[in-house]
Amino acid sequence: QVQLVESGGGLVQAGGSLRLSCAASGTIARVDDMGWYRQGPGIPRDLVASLRIGASPVYADSVKERFSISRDYAKNTVYLQMNNLKPEDTAVYYCTANVVPRAGLRPFPYWGQGTQVTVSS
Repeated sequence: QVQLVESGGGLVQAGGSLRLSCAASGTIARVDDMGWYRQGPGIPRDLVASLRIGASPVYADSVKERFSISRDYAKNTVYLQMNNLKPEDTAVYYCTANVVPRAGLRPFPYWGQGTQVTVSS
């Protein structure tokens, strides 16, 4: 069983900052790619940032220069530093990771339960 647990969401004023964390735990042989998606009211879930092993981070155009994704490989944890937040960043933020549960198996995508980020104007 693999779990992704997010933390760090909350309410912040426009221009403020938040740092989201997501830790993968359970039966894990290896964690490959990790990333963050978000889903605002009435709109589809969309990529915010992703971090592939051996590659540069990828960001949605709307968050470039403001958000930064990073990872602690030893802790199987991914972070999303969000600066200069705007009301349009309000959404539920979901962590995702491709996890190999046991050696010899293929990677499988897992999702966290989501954490609410609300930015007031």
